[in-house]
Amino acid sequence: MEAAVRGYLDHLAVERNLARNTLTAYRRDLGRYVAFLRSRGIDGLAGVGERDVGEFLASLRAGDDEHPPLAASSAARAVVAVRGLHRFAVRDGRAGTDPARDVRPPTPARRLPKALPLSEMEALLDATGPADGGPLVLRDRALLELLYGTGARISEAVGLVVDDVPPPDGERDTVVLTGKGDRSRLVPIGSYARRAVDAYLVRARPALATAGRGTPALFLNARGGGLTRQGAWGILAAAAGRAGLGGKVSPHTLRHSFATHLLDGGADVRVVQELLGHASVATTQIYTLVTADRLREAYAAAHPRALG
Repeated sequence: MEAAVRGYLDHLAVERNLARNTLTAYRRDLGRYVAFLRSRGIDGLAGVGERDVGEFLASLRAGDDEHPPLAASSAARAVVAVRGLHRFAVRDGRAGTDPARDVRPPTPARRLPKALPLSEMEALLDATGPADGGPLVLRDRALLELLYGTGARISEAVGLVVDDVPPPDGERDTVVLTGKGDRSRLVPIGSYARRAVDAYLVRARPALATAGRGTPALFLNARGGGLTRQGAWGILAAAAGRAGLGGKVSPHTLRHSFATHLLDGGADVRVVQELLGHASVATTQIYTLVTADRLREAYAAAHPRALG
């Protein structure tokens, strides 16, 4: 079974060009699946029945002594990984039938993205420190301004290299973001984010780089190495705490705020789709529901005959 899992993950990485984070999640899910099957005395995918797959799904939702119950969205991802593994095993000749074909993943509850109002967004950015602060303060301000100013995912931001952003005093006004599946897109960078990134490049990054061995990464840690996702999340969490927003901010909050504020300002949903790097406009349209809710609230509060 381990060989089948390795072959399937290699197929996803090479032929499907799946994002690294997705592959990591699939590897973890399939490792749990293999352990579940072995606990039932099953040593090969050819011996798996539909009931085994269904009971694995039930175990994900119920949890056990080693694993907490998974949310519907996480369980759905695991079942998608398992279904893909069995389809691959049939095509590869490792099994004659697909026992997972009729097992459907749970439907996750539809959750509206949470965006910060502009006043709280500005308080979060200001909480990184003064504009004339030290190298780490300038880095933190540049990171958060860029996240909000471009709608980048944290993984996309920490994956930037110096050449992906406009050089100080250069004419280019776009950032190259590399998203899921290594797909690149050009996103405009606003004047606030541009000034913060310029200040970081000129006054902070050189000082941080002296402690390292040389890396093209845009954002550096205090040791001169590339900033990690965990490090970036720590910066965001610390700023949120100082701004009194600790319970409201997650790694995706700045991206949600970027999209919602654009739509509130009149941007077309397909433009926002391109800026976010969504493969389908349907993914972006969930933000229009947030905007519609705000329109209803404004109407109810302002129209003289809205309530009676």
